[in-house]
Amino acid sequence: MEAARRDLARMRESADAWQELRYERTADGRDANEVPRAKVLWALQYDRRPGDLSLLRFLAEQEALCRRHSPHQGLGEQAALAGFLLAEHRQAEDAWRQYEIKRANFDTLLGYDVEHVFAAGVRVTIDHLRALDHPDRDKALEYLLGTGVDEERVEEWARDEREWFPEGPADEDPLTWFDRAMLVGEKDLARAELDRWASGRERDGRTLRTLCFHLMALDEFAEAARVQRESLAFADNDWDRASAWQTLAGLERRAGDHGAAWEALCECRRALEHVDGWREAGLGRQFVEELFLLAGQAEGELAKEAFAEAERQAREVPRLPPVVFEAAAEAALNIGDEAALERYP
Repeated sequence: MEAARRDLARMRESADAWQELRYERTADGRDANEVPRAKVLWALQYDRRPGDLSLLRFLAEQEALCRRHSPHQGLGEQAALAGFLLAEHRQAEDAWRQYEIKRANFDTLLGYDVEHVFAAGVRVTIDHLRALDHPDRDKALEYLLGTGVDEERVEEWARDEREWFPEGPADEDPLTWFDRAMLVGEKDLARAELDRWASGRERDGRTLRTLCFHLMALDEFAEAARVQRESLAFADNDWDRASAWQTLAGLERRAGDHGAAWEALCECRRALEHVDGWREAGLGRQFVEELFLLAGQAEGELAKEAFAEAERQAREVPRLPPVVFEAAAEAALNIGDEAALERYP
């Protein structure tokens, strides 16, 4: 945050420096300036000034571009934070900037609150948009008028957002700092924040799922597997048990314990026997894929046994996606089965 505050100070000194924060697509589709822009946004969150409006407008525009062109789509904390900080200025002329974030991709259309657009007030926003000369104006108005948002809802939303984006760093959820540390590549800090979040927390199903998810992000697969195994106690029906065992199998495989992965897949199969129509569901396709993945990474007889089981199940599971056949080809190569390689070119 010290570096972030220094960057913000430079941005406040000269608008020329803002170009360091512009959206810039790299050859692999990433945003070259995502991290510098995020840091400045974090600093702005904890040091809010009226004079930052122009900078916030620029940042919101860059986030709209980033979300529109990202190969992974999504919303992301940065776009939500930029939109909130801009909304706090309650300027009707920012409605279209907010609308550009809203319509940037499918995920933002669903996940970016439309109240951002109405932050200045519903009536004043609609009047402003009606006066615009923009080719998409009528389409935008039709959509916005159909949302049913009123003044009371906008005020309630604004209060909730202020709680979600507190003014002090100490008031943030540790998982927010986990995500931010991961974004800037500080895995040790991310782990410390995850430990802080988990300390003293009841180890119920939700806590264990959250902990496992974040351990996976850290590539701590062996520890994630231990947490996932603990969470099996909270799977109270056959579908959930099958899903939990399958998740455990993948974690054990990625941790390098192929024997444990195979045992977990066997438990998964036993649970699936009591689930009607599982072969028609995504869980069935994922089960076959995990079998092939294990066969592609294990050694000796275990790899062959997993491959044989994968092929048996694959014959019964319809609509397998291409990724499953890719895993099958890798597995066939791993066990040296030339006939199988012809089936999975």
